Amino acid sequence: MNIKSLLLGSAAALAVVSGAQAADAIVAAEPEPVEYVRVCDAYGTGYFYIPGTETCLKIEGYIRFQVDVGPDESGPSSWDAFTRGQVQFTAKSDTEYGPLTGVIVLQANADNATFQDTILDSAYLDIAGFRAGLFYSWWDDGLSGETDDIGSPVTLHNSIRYQYESGDFYAGISVDELEDSPFYNGETPNNVGVAVGLGGKAGAFSYQVTAGYDTDNEAGAVRAMGTVAVGPGTFGLAAVWASDPGAYYNAAEWAIAAEYAIQATDKLKITPGAQWYGNYGVVNGATDADFGSDDAWKVGLTVDYQITDNFYAKATVNYLDGDDIDDVTTGYFRLQRAF
Repeated sequence: MNIKSLLLGSAAALAVVSGAQAADAIVAAEPEPVEYVRVCDAYGTGYFYIPGTETCLKIEGYIRFQVDVGPDESGPSSWDAFTRGQVQFTAKSDTEYGPLTGVIVLQANADNATFQDTILDSAYLDIAGFRAGLFYSWWDDGLSGETDDIGSPVTLHNSIRYQYESGDFYAGISVDELEDSPFYNGETPNNVGVAVGLGGKAGAFSYQVTAGYDTDNEAGAVRAMGTVAVGPGTFGLAAVWASDPGAYYNAAEWAIAAEYAIQATDKLKITPGAQWYGNYGVVNGATDADFGSDDAWKVGLTVDYQITDNFYAKATVNYLDGDDIDDVTTGYFRLQRAF
């Protein structure tokens, strides 16, 4: 009886074990393959492939703290501080027409804890020399210091342009929507402007010529600018002329600006500058806009210092005086970390 019970128990145990072995085995799931970010060196440093695509992306920007100084800078106060954060996304990919580029620049400014704004600073596409979207015009360019006043009062437009580039030379034409530019003689927003630009380098000399015509204000402007390496620095000279006050230039009928950017050390640059305005200011802007009949002049000094890699300080002070205006001194101090 004991032997029989033992045999029956052993048989049952073997059947249970056999059934367990016959059941589906528990198999651990294979881990998902990880696609690591790959460096893209086809368009310069800082680009990487967006995983799963052949599009290269670069992310860069800066953080800025600045204190502006001048009469009534913030209400009755003569100074005002603000902070800015900016980030730029640049995407590039190869096509049969050449690189296709898309750029988005987001900018946030904070004058204080409650008065803040976030804006789209630029957003455009670029392919085969054609660019369309929101971007800065050639009139945004200037000399390297902070004294010259030779650009448009508003330089960011919804535009479409074509720019030809070959080596150290470029030339292009742009059609600009001048919706938030100055308006005179009873004109209203949403007029059109046409700008052309050309420039390049020849050895130590660089040059740029820019012109624009504001169709509603019927005002044209042209500017020539050049720089050349001289001694320990770079000498810059610019001249601008406008037929009437308009969107492309409205500070004076004509102006000449000069500066000398002295590279004192690898980290320190000192730039004195000066500008002369002929027929300064705008009179009768609402009815029959014209430039004034008085002259003005401006002098200033800008100091740039690289504290360490990607961390910079800048300070500038400028003095403006004229025949029929009160003299004014303005300036700012800035700290900026780029990435």
